[in-house]
Amino acid sequence: MAQKKKQISEATHVSSDVVIDDALERAISAYCDSLMVERNVSPHTIRGYSSDLYDYARWAARREVDALEPTFRELRSYLAELDRAQYSRTTINRRLSSLKGFFRWLMVTGQIDKDASSVLQGPKQPKSLPHVIRPHDMVKLLRVYSDRDLQGDPREQTPSDMRNQAILEFLYACGARVSEASGLLVSCVDFERGQVKVFGKGSKERIIPLHDLAIQSMSTYERIARPELLKGDTSDFFFVSNRGNQMSTNAIRAMFKEALMRSGLDETLSPHSMRHTFATDMLTGGADLRSVQEMLGHASLSTTQIYTHLSASRLKEVHRQAHPRG
Repeated sequence: MAQKKKQISEATHVSSDVVIDDALERAISAYCDSLMVERNVSPHTIRGYSSDLYDYARWAARREVDALEPTFRELRSYLAELDRAQYSRTTINRRLSSLKGFFRWLMVTGQIDKDASSVLQGPKQPKSLPHVIRPHDMVKLLRVYSDRDLQGDPREQTPSDMRNQAILEFLYACGARVSEASGLLVSCVDFERGQVKVFGKGSKERIIPLHDLAIQSMSTYERIARPELLKGDTSDFFFVSNRGNQMSTNAIRAMFKEALMRSGLDETLSPHSMRHTFATDMLTGGADLRSVQEMLGHASLSTTQIYTHLSASRLKEVHRQAHPRG
């Protein structure tokens, strides 16, 4: 808890170039505290909310707007200024979402009588489907650190190769987030039952099955590579770095980028693409939507439903390529 408080304090540091109203600064700080205590929001997410709210606070101070009780017109002016500054639609909508959450909290806690943000709508965003990795590209990716190359010839693996292979297999086997791979505990890996327990957003835990190839790769890493990487030390975390520390999210992303480069794949892909591909492949293979929702840890079924559209588009592509009159 103390560590989270420190991270939030660092996140809410304000530049001295604009004087922020004391009442507003206290309100933002209290709101961030409530997100941490009541909703167990991650420090990373709180930093995002805090940054957005302080940006709004600085704008309000420059425009001499009552930031705690702005009018609808004043909030529209703020969004319009973001648009003129050529912020992306995604950024503007995120800023608006942060404001809406803040003003809802102010209403619930009785600090304001009306919420001008409740009727605001952000710019419409074009609907885009998540990027997935095609089957033959996935084979290339999963062979980069494997004990066999694309031709099937044996290849010697270093301890870090074994770890990287295990991470890639893990991400694709259960659709885990990068943060969940980084935070995976040794005590939460059960090879005997073929499953892992991960802690997702808001520290919500879920149990996800592992297939045999992932179990093989992860158990080889744990048995052979992990002790070498730890060099006699111990760690609660399953995936460890070359220095024996917890494998950070940034290190996993860097490893993934290296794998993309070495396999000749599109380098705009990310580890999250493994999650998208897992969900799409599960649905295409006949899994029901509720099961995929549970494995992904989505709070709402509507979030998972986007993958049904993705599966349909994939089937259409196959149909178009294979049908004689396609």
